[in-house]
Amino acid sequence: MSIKVYNPTSAGRRKASVQDFSDITKTRPTKSLVMTLQKHSGRNHSGRITVRHQGGGAKQRYRLVDFNRSLHNIPAKVSAIEYDPNRGPRVALLQYDNGVQSYIIAPEGLRVSDTVVSSKEKIEANLGTRMPLKHIPVGLFVHDVELTPGKGGQLARGAGASAQLQVFEGGYAQLRLPSGEVRLVADSCMATIGRVGNADYQLVRYGKAGRMRHRGIRPRVKGKNMNPVDHPHGGGEGHSPIGLKGGPKTPWGKKARGVKTRKEKNWSNKFIIQRRKKKGED
Repeated sequence: MSIKVYNPTSAGRRKASVQDFSDITKTRPTKSLVMTLQKHSGRNHSGRITVRHQGGGAKQRYRLVDFNRSLHNIPAKVSAIEYDPNRGPRVALLQYDNGVQSYIIAPEGLRVSDTVVSSKEKIEANLGTRMPLKHIPVGLFVHDVELTPGKGGQLARGAGASAQLQVFEGGYAQLRLPSGEVRLVADSCMATIGRVGNADYQLVRYGKAGRMRHRGIRPRVKGKNMNPVDHPHGGGEGHSPIGLKGGPKTPWGKKARGVKTRKEKNWSNKFIIQRRKKKGED
């Protein structure tokens, strides 16, 4: 995918860009693989806003992406590459030899009429092949990696993301994640070979507030532009700095910006070989 830039015919068009959808081969989703996406505008079951800046947006239907690919040893042909409004990467429509259809995250380089296979055994390591980490050659890039065997892929699922397989030791595989973190994952966990496609998704510039409203994102206001009753940074004459002795605060009075929130006794600490940030950094 590439990015399309228009001439600055208006203030909203200036420096704005859109995705180039030339890689899309099918415009309407398969009815049996979509469901209604109920939006809640950031509100919980009591109707109170628990996540700010959400609301409105274009109507969307959720694509039922198969992160598990539990149909093993059955070849599947890529019948279409489709747009998914709920995620950055494209989704590929698979047609299995037994007649079943499913969506998967489309790896970079996957084309219509290509064949992919999922297996618990060691098979040829082609693009889109899914198998346990212990059967994948060291050095390859993988995505849609499981954390718990049988649960389905959770790691490296965003547009352009991938994890590199580094070494095997004691029943675990060392993976270098997109954040730079090196982590242990059980070698029986499944992973798909290749990088996630649509890497240029991060380069899109929305240009105006209206396009953000179409995405369901409402306006954000800086705390220092509010009144003291609304935010710890509020008040003052004009555009005042934060000026708090204890440092920046959240709207609820807790320390913000640079404060570590990870628990010291996190259950996953023992699986992290190298943190994404070195000790001493924020």
